[in-house]
Amino acid sequence: MNLRRKYLDKFRENANIDVGKVSELRQNSIGVRILDLAKMKEELLAEYKYKIEAHAHTSPASTCGQVSAEETVKTYAELGYNGLVLTNHFIYDYNYMKGRSKEDGIKKYLSDYYDAVEFGKKNNLNVILGAEIRFTENCNDYLVYGIDEKMLSEIYELLPYGIENFRKNYSMPKSVFLQAHPFRDGMEDVDAALLDGIEIFNMHPEHKSRNAIANLFAKKNNLNIKIAGSDFHFLGGKDRSISAILTRKMPEDSFEFAEILKSGDYLLQIGNNAVIFP
Repeated sequence: MNLRRKYLDKFRENANIDVGKVSELRQNSIGVRILDLAKMKEELLAEYKYKIEAHAHTSPASTCGQVSAEETVKTYAELGYNGLVLTNHFIYDYNYMKGRSKEDGIKKYLSDYYDAVEFGKKNNLNVILGAEIRFTENCNDYLVYGIDEKMLSEIYELLPYGIENFRKNYSMPKSVFLQAHPFRDGMEDVDAALLDGIEIFNMHPEHKSRNAIANLFAKKNNLNIKIAGSDFHFLGGKDRSISAILTRKMPEDSFEFAEILKSGDYLLQIGNNAVIFP
């Protein structure tokens, strides 16, 4: 049994403790272990030792991004991360598609990722491919983990037809499909049945992502995959190292990262401090 399951079971066992008996419980050696949250946190961080950024943008692939692939990798390596998932915007007729064939446009889009992979090798940071896709029907954004160049080409053809058509007609058995910042201004409601999960903590400092509402939505709709992302855009900004996915093993690629999310065997970390059971 891993520590995450162990502590979840302990919390459930003691969820109905009489408040009046807490002082008595503190006298008990078992109770002391249960209530020693600092010790629990220390043990969890030791087991879930791999720190991964799940939501980051680079320039020029994302026009909103202001940091090159090289500087992004250096930033996260210096901050002690082990992994970085690049989730640049993948949008129909976006800047990298202008004047290019679909194949050349996607290669241009991926150039930031391939550059980051090479810089990552030099900085002991594993760079993983993700994508933040958007259908032409509105401004909603969706994070896809478990993706490669072939899938990007297939997905691009479906972007003009909306999320319902996409989820009905495109099979991604080795991937996960999550809505990013679902309650940010400008987002439209989505049927939870179309989602594998959502980003419950989007930590971009310049947007109102209403993370508490996202948490409630995930609980109400029994969405098992819940993630946190810094939504990194700016060098030296306030969106650095704001969140992480903590794992027991380091995923080698996008599909292994998706498998970890599906398994539920991960933790969230906020502000390089708080540890959260998703």
